[in-house]
Amino acid sequence: METVHLKINNIPVEVPKGYTILQAAKAANIEIPTLCYLKDINCIGACRVCMVEAKNRRGLLAACVYPAEEGLEVFTNTPAVIKSRKTTIELLLANHKKKCLSCVRNNNCELQKLALEYGVDEDHFESEVADYEIDEQSPYIVRDNNKCVQCMRCVSVCKNVQTVSVIGAIKRGYQVHVGSAFDKSLDDSPCVGCGQCIVSCPVGALHEKPQEEKVWDAINDPEKEVIFFTAPSIKATLGESFGMPIGSNVEGKMAAAIRRLGEGVKIYNMDFTADLTILEEAHELIERIQNGGTLPMFTSCCPGWVKFVEHYYPDFIPNLSTCKSPQAMFGAVLKGYYAQKTGMDPNKMFIVSVIPCTAKKFECTRPQLRSGDGDYDDVDVALTTRELARMIKRAGLDFTSLPDEDYDAPFAKATGGGVIFGATGGVLEAALRNAARTLDGDFKVIDFVDVRGPEVIREVTYEVAGIKINVAVTSGLGNARKLLEKIKSGEADYHMVEIMACPGGCINGGGQPYQPDSVRNYVDYKALRSKALYDQDKASEMRSSEESPVCKMVYDEFFEAPGKEKAHKYLHTSYISRGSKMK
Repeated sequence: METVHLKINNIPVEVPKGYTILQAAKAANIEIPTLCYLKDINCIGACRVCMVEAKNRRGLLAACVYPAEEGLEVFTNTPAVIKSRKTTIELLLANHKKKCLSCVRNNNCELQKLALEYGVDEDHFESEVADYEIDEQSPYIVRDNNKCVQCMRCVSVCKNVQTVSVIGAIKRGYQVHVGSAFDKSLDDSPCVGCGQCIVSCPVGALHEKPQEEKVWDAINDPEKEVIFFTAPSIKATLGESFGMPIGSNVEGKMAAAIRRLGEGVKIYNMDFTADLTILEEAHELIERIQNGGTLPMFTSCCPGWVKFVEHYYPDFIPNLSTCKSPQAMFGAVLKGYYAQKTGMDPNKMFIVSVIPCTAKKFECTRPQLRSGDGDYDDVDVALTTRELARMIKRAGLDFTSLPDEDYDAPFAKATGGGVIFGATGGVLEAALRNAARTLDGDFKVIDFVDVRGPEVIREVTYEVAGIKINVAVTSGLGNARKLLEKIKSGEADYHMVEIMACPGGCINGGGQPYQPDSVRNYVDYKALRSKALYDQDKASEMRSSEESPVCKMVYDEFFEAPGKEKAHKYLHTSYISRGSKMK
């Protein structure tokens, strides 16, 4: 490998040829601040916060785009560099709505962090701050251009990673701002709600549609029976909001915290309906294979991915599994089966899911997911991991000191197959475990490790009971588009395909805790989060979904068996072609 030699702050550094000054400095454990930089996604040198000085170079250099050259001597903290960065930050603040105390990113904002580090005067430059109308019409994302610093990270993620390009730069010069086509609301665009724009934003210009107050109101309403359930990935990420190491499994503390939010609050385990989804989905896959159904069958538990198909590839709608997502299944189980079993009034049940995703907020409102006869949604509110963390903090709970507690009965137990839903490849692996056991009772393989891993698109063939099953896995909608085009062209032939809208799957969902740029750009936090799930799966007594005693209970008492008429009524759904409009 060809390398170059340079000095940074008089420290000799050797790095691969092609590295930028920013990368070379990181290799030497020297921090250079950034704002617009997002590794491998947005490297445009626009914000000018990363400026450095170099010997025999005219002017200052943008470290994120300037190449490391042989013999280059770089200085990252000279008076000229410090003055430049401070002035740049002050100019950004001049056009920034400084409502820090009431901002969702307070104490977790990259601009705020830089302002503190460089001792800036936030009022140094006077400016006429534009008064943009806050876009809060969509059910999942709030956009506040008054706080936007025009780093273009959200635009780059939406265009280059997710390939939907529903936001971009509008107008020119002093009037330039980020928006949807014709400056319309996100609600009038083919946005899929993945929320990757939110987690890429360094400030508070984008955030999830907050719903904590609705939950507090329900908790304080004596007429309401408040029931929480948490998605598989939440246990691996919630701890980050309380300073715990990335990849900490906080399942027990999470259950304890939610139970303490209010008197009578119940907390159930959504891993159970992940198992339920697998039983229905594996049954559907086997039926399609044996009876000439539409193949490949696509998993349908990710609402961002489902919406992507409805908007951009409606011809593939028949390929989507008719199974509801684990969130939607749990709502149907609670307001259908459980309400009838206990005599509860579904209208008085207030169902709260805690999810890694912003698209789930939209999923709650889909009329196709209503399974009851009344005028109510099966799930009332979907909270992101960040929203749950804010509720726990408001309740005054010392999260890290809480005891580990179990979920409430009767929906406490799940298998390892349900746990791994949160990582890319997990849904397919869980389905393969169950399908293999169904087709061949002596099938010994439990860990289908070939569908795990960092590859962009993973393609594997397994032989089960004499049947060759071709599968594929990917995450991120840009990769999904590539895979769909391969299928359309006849280049690929699969039986089952798992696609998650967010790169890395639910552990990197748009509702997960923010990570600072020092982590996002240099730490494989997705792998650390996934490891927590696979470790729990490996330690589980039950590894395959058909072993779940809770699933057995609900089938014996209500649904009869996977694929039966009542199971279809409550656990399956349909989809629509949406075209260029969101609704």
